[in-house]
Amino acid sequence: MGKTILTIIGVVLAIWLAMTVIGAIISMLKFFFFIGLVAVVVVLAVTAVSKMSKSH
Repeated sequence: MGKTILTIIGVVLAIWLAMTVIGAIISMLKFFFFIGLVAVVVVLAVTAVSKMSKSH
């Protein structure tokens, strides 16, 4: 009986850990995507300002 309960607890903990890790990876990817998007916007803005100043 005790072995069965410990097995069930172990399975539940393993599933919980897997879901936590998957959530953390997805969260990290969203964070990196956001940082990349900000970097692209900054590069485009700097490029636009640079081209405007050269034309004058």
